[in-house]
Amino acid sequence: QVQLVESGGGLVQAGGSLRLSCAVSGRTFSSYAMGWFRQAPGKEREFVAAISANGGSTDYADSVKGRFAISRDNAKNTVYLQMNNLKPKDTAVYYCAAPRGTWLTPDPDEYDYWGQGTQVTVSS
Repeated sequence: QVQLVESGGGLVQAGGSLRLSCAVSGRTFSSYAMGWFRQAPGKEREFVAAISANGGSTDYADSVKGRFAISRDNAKNTVYLQMNNLKPKDTAVYYCAAPRGTWLTPDPDEYDYWGQGTQVTVSS
């Protein structure tokens, strides 16, 4: 059974940084892309970033380009999301997710496995 466990959320002031981690078990981690999504109160879940299986390709939502960086360590079965210059509009529950296929995709409908989420709150 595939399991994803996020960590690293918290409260930070605007302009600050946080690093989220997501540990994955139950599948051959290095064979699959991974993604991060977020959901703010009253809003739909939205794509944040994704990374290919070998880490060579990444994709970002326009709203986070230049501020967030996704990476992975296949030896540790872990994917990361480094978030810099955080803004109040980044406040949300952040989820890591694993797609059913091996390819990189921003479409949440192509992700079958989700973590429990970690809260990120950015104060102004």
